[in-house]
Amino acid sequence: MEEAGDVVFRLDRHGDIIFASRRATALLARPTALAGGTLATLVCEADQAPLAAALADAAESGTARLIEVRVKTPDAEVWHELRISRYVDPQDVAGLLVVGRDMTIQHATEERLRHMATHDALTELPNRLLLSDRMRMVIANARRSGQGFAVATIGLDGFKKVNDGLGHPTGDALLRVAAARLRKTLRDSDTLARVGGDEFVAVLPGTATEAQIKLVTGRLIATLQSPFEIDHHTIYIGASVGVAVYPTHAEDEVRLVALADAAMSRAKETGKARCVVYSPSEAGPPAHDISLEAAMFQAVREGEFLLYYQPIVDTKTREIQGFETLMRWKHPTLGMVPPARFIPIAETNGLINLLGAWALKAACVQLKQFEEVAKRPLYISVNISPRQFRNDKFLDVLDDAIAFSGLLGGQLVLEITEGTLMIDPVHAESILSKMAERNARIAIDDFGTGYSSLAYLKRFPISVLKIDRAFIRDLPDSQKDGAICNAVLDLAKHLDLSVVAEGVETEEQLHFLEQRGCQYIQGYLTGKPMPANVALAALKESIHVKVVPADLRQVSQ
Repeated sequence: MEEAGDVVFRLDRHGDIIFASRRATALLARPTALAGGTLATLVCEADQAPLAAALADAAESGTARLIEVRVKTPDAEVWHELRISRYVDPQDVAGLLVVGRDMTIQHATEERLRHMATHDALTELPNRLLLSDRMRMVIANARRSGQGFAVATIGLDGFKKVNDGLGHPTGDALLRVAAARLRKTLRDSDTLARVGGDEFVAVLPGTATEAQIKLVTGRLIATLQSPFEIDHHTIYIGASVGVAVYPTHAEDEVRLVALADAAMSRAKETGKARCVVYSPSEAGPPAHDISLEAAMFQAVREGEFLLYYQPIVDTKTREIQGFETLMRWKHPTLGMVPPARFIPIAETNGLINLLGAWALKAACVQLKQFEEVAKRPLYISVNISPRQFRNDKFLDVLDDAIAFSGLLGGQLVLEITEGTLMIDPVHAESILSKMAERNARIAIDDFGTGYSSLAYLKRFPISVLKIDRAFIRDLPDSQKDGAICNAVLDLAKHLDLSVVAEGVETEEQLHFLEQRGCQYIQGYLTGKPMPANVALAALKESIHVKVVPADLRQVSQ
């Protein structure tokens, strides 16, 4: 016991110290005051009662007990794990043996990990996880007191230009200073979190009236309008703020943040450097969809959204080459809610960014499982909504999905409609180029049903055209539809693009497309959208691929 690296105490049956090892006396620097004292006096007051209970339990039951306590030393408090066991000495005197192991480093490491898990690494502000916990506490207090509160989403105006023009290190420094300014503007009782990119969320207990909101948001906007001196640069930015109020607009944290985010987007769209308080008429779904919208926010929390997968099949080998990912909502009472009903609402209130990020990551992870079963390379196709595509954080979401899943970039196809690309062609070209740098392939969804200009086929890094089902439905009888399909296939051939025909339901349609060189099809003929487990079963039944398409050969290499 004298030579043990851990501290060792022997206690008599009353719990008094009758022996302390050299390590114990050295740690406590009290070699003469230990014997005859009690162990409780050596630990922090908050740990004394749990220690007494553990000592009594070990003495009574004879079973060893483990307890962690903070031991008081002359310099600090150090964590120790105490193992307490009963013993009987050669004189048949019962007592307790206490062996303590220093756990200070482990506790410090755990505390750092907890901090990292709940705080933003750049600004040291709370992240989404801690924000959610804080909001639940504020909601609980508000319910008890009957007092409302506001949630404000703050988006920096002009931050992207700083990042692109002066570089990410300068952008990061700007974010740190902006966060400090915002934090200084708020009260200690308020919570400020960074939720990603240049976006912050402030939770403001007791702030619910129009005058209170105007006062607080005015200060937040003003503090970011003063110039920033960063890396010898004088930088001017601003802030757009969106506000949602509990319980007027929503009663749960997910919906409050989403509605505040929708209001902030409205503030940016209508001039920037201003505050917009959420209202259904200004930034939300139509009145008849309010109940469905509320159910959507609940559905996110309850995990009601699902991903289905529709096979994309090679016309020559009849083998599955990939899957298109399709979102479904299984409501507990309404059943399967059609995407045409809930996707537009999600686009309007901003929830599509959260759902889209989840779908992208989940689909990439699912593809790895598909490949384990298929024993060959496959690809996954994911639809990107207009709002997702315009979101400043979309590339970060894409990077996260690829890194998390370990997917090769060429195995991911991102489906975008013509209309989305042509809203802002300059922005589209920039984003598509960055997507191509990540080796993600771009597919034009519903090709031929949007803008008639074909200039973007030359201008943008597009890999795949998807012929809309409207041109497939009446094949092979319709000469006009046949002519359109022939034209698209001929165009794709000369531009070295792959083609997927959607909505194929008959062997006659398949034969027509195969004869004209269409590489891939999807539709009810080869498989309806199905849950992941059914898609896995379909892969298991599939025979080995005889011919691997060129784009998949590149992936496998």
